[in-house]
Amino acid sequence: MTSPIGSNVLNTINANPASASNAQQSDELRNNFMTLLITQMQNQDPLKPMENHEMTSQLAQINTVSGIENLNQSLGDITGQINAGQTLQASGLIGQGVLVPGSRVLLDEGAEGEMHATPFGIELGQSADNVTVTITNDAGQVVNRYDIGPVSAGVESFTWDGLTSEGERAVSGAYRVGIEATSGEDAVEVESLNYAVVSGVTPPDDNGGVRLDLGAIYGQVGLGQVKQIL
Repeated sequence: MTSPIGSNVLNTINANPASASNAQQSDELRNNFMTLLITQMQNQDPLKPMENHEMTSQLAQINTVSGIENLNQSLGDITGQINAGQTLQASGLIGQGVLVPGSRVLLDEGAEGEMHATPFGIELGQSADNVTVTITNDAGQVVNRYDIGPVSAGVESFTWDGLTSEGERAVSGAYRVGIEATSGEDAVEVESLNYAVVSGVTPPDDNGGVRLDLGAIYGQVGLGQVKQIL
């Protein structure tokens, strides 16, 4: 049975791994362990000396703590390199248009008087026989509703011509895109995507990975939310 001093040694070892986050703390932990171990041996009952397996067990625990600290340091270094690589790759998207989850479409009048709408996208888990697009204004009124036809599984981008159901030009502004997809008589799960331009990159922090700045309208999204680069 481990002596009271031996129990203190084990408690000291088990209480420190979470806080021993650097080399200095690790050295202090090992020094404390050796001090306690020597004290234990000096004060042990001569008639009941520490058995070899007890000392071996305690030495194994301190070595385990040291090994975990080294492993955590190595993993931290690897994570830092991965994050730096992701940030560098993501910076190549600055100025590029991307499709991310959302349903917004912006319509404005070009220099030649033509209406230009930002692209929108559709992500399907399976092919659809027909996809119907519904354009609504901020008041929720339907501006246009039309069929695209069959669409394959995956991500595809489309553009609204900026016309109403009556063939007239819609006014400039922000609109919403609603998507319905069917295969035969069954509904197909579909996600709408909106277009945005990457204006900046935020490096990873403790709460997540690289984030892309899409401006005041769309805010920030994770790199994994980019479905297509246009």
